[in-house]
This record gives sequence, C-alpha cells and structure tokens, in this order.
Amino acid sequence: MNVAEKKKVLTTRQAELAHLIETEHRLDETPPKDWEDRSSERQGDKVLESLGHMELAEFRRIEAALKRIEDGIYGECQKCGAMISDERLLLLPDTPFCKNCAF
Repeated sequence: MNVAEKKKVLTTRQAELAHLIETEHRLDETPPKDWEDRSSERQGDKVLESLGHMELAEFRRIEAALKRIEDGIYGECQKCGAMISDERLLLLPDTPFCKNCAF
C-alpha cells in the first residue's frame, strides 16, 4: 500500500467537498416572499440539506483517515487491529474498518 497515494486521494476529495460551506450559506439565505417560489425553494433546500449531511459525514471520515495517516496507523482496522486489504482501501480510502468488522 502506498500511503502517499492514499493521502493524495483523500486530500483531493476533501478539497472537492469544500463547497459544503457554500451550501450551508445557501440554506441560510432569506426565503422569497412569494409562496410558490418559497415552496419550490424549500424542496430544493431539503435536497441540498440531505446532500450536505452526506458530504459532511464523508468530510469527517476523510479528516479521520488523514489523522490515521499522520499517526502512522492508516490501514489498520480500528476495531480488530488487522490490516485492511489494499483492495478495500482502493474502493474506500477513508474506511477505518476491515471488511469483517465493517458489518
């Protein structure tokens, strides 16, 4: 496993998620006075909010993975201590668990 490559993948994705702040500000904007516009905007806000929660959770997982890299324990299952397979880390670079402990 090349930890430097994993760190690059994680930091790149983290940068992509930086728009979370913009989404949060968009949700805080004053709603329009027109009822129809407000209704349409509220539906859109609910979708954005849902996406924002998922992205925020991913952002936090990435932060935790970068901390594990910094601590020298990246790739170790945080539950059983076994090494996480390279294949699993390729698919889920922010995962803290091996495939057996993930369930």
